[in-house]
Amino acid sequence: MSLIRRSNVFDPFSLDLWDPFQGFPFGSGNGSSSLFPSFASTNSETAAFAGARIDWKETPEAHVFNVDVPGLKKEEVKVEVEDGNVLQISGERNKEQEEKTDKWHRVERSSGKFLRRFRLPENAKTEQIKASMENGVLTVTVPKEKVKKPEVKSVQITG
Repeated sequence: MSLIRRSNVFDPFSLDLWDPFQGFPFGSGNGSSSLFPSFASTNSETAAFAGARIDWKETPEAHVFNVDVPGLKKEEVKVEVEDGNVLQISGERNKEQEEKTDKWHRVERSSGKFLRRFRLPENAKTEQIKASMENGVLTVTVPKEKVKKPEVKSVQITG
């Protein structure tokens, strides 16, 4: 199953693309010329890692993203803000170098690139985003602007 099929089409903050023709012979995911545009495609080598698992929670002070990136160094991961309100988290795990003398019995760890994008709400302070990595988990904290409570002023009724 590819990254495209894991997206949640009902999530208003998700920018993941869903390709309804993925896997069909005439679809955009097989690389052949098609009447349909090629939005994105993944091969089996990158499909498992392409969907880096992310938790997004909102606290009273911030939006917090926790990303599972086991085995990656902070230099192999990028956190960017596009168009002022789109948080983009990307990275790449390289394949282990194969030696001609090595005999592989099983290869289950995935390799390849991943890219996740999230549309941030209007109250996000994108200029104050902080990111840290510990024990294979990237934590991105996006502070929120304080919501000003409307000032209520009583008006005396005469008459």
